[in-house]
Amino acid sequence: MRYSRCSPMSKPVTPPDALQSGAAAHHRALESLYRAAPINALFPSTLEITGDGHARIRFEVGPEHYHAGGAVHGTAYFKMLDDAAFYAANSLVTDRFLLTTAFNLLFTKPLKRGPVTAEGRWVSGKRRVFVADARLIDADGEEAARGTGTFMRSGIALSGLPGYRPA
Repeated sequence: MRYSRCSPMSKPVTPPDALQSGAAAHHRALESLYRAAPINALFPSTLEITGDGHARIRFEVGPEHYHAGGAVHGTAYFKMLDDAAFYAANSLVTDRFLLTTAFNLLFTKPLKRGPVTAEGRWVSGKRRVFVADARLIDADGEEAARGTGTFMRSGIALSGLPGYRPA
């Protein structure tokens, strides 16, 4: 066994590029996991993990998502906001799948047909429970809704999920 020469006070340092490639591989694997989820056949969308604690999902909503009043139903708002906040939080957890334990929604504007972007960001927590928020931006660049969720580590290993493929 070989030992590196370092003083007893120094600690080995991992090069920043090695950490970045590990995080980037995890982010791409989460994006793959998202694409593999059957529910997304009902919500045409793409996920981009833009960095640790940040996620962006682009959706296309249309009449198939409308309630009887002719605007996007609240279930679609929840789906978009929950996904963005969830992936922002799970971008910080490399071993376990997180579960949503609570989610609060604020509707600020009805959505109609067109592109919608959900932007999620981690707010707090790094061990067992995570808090993340998200907002929906319509095609005109206006906020249509926002939400905050809490997410807990589950017993489900990410590595065992179909679709989670680290680069």
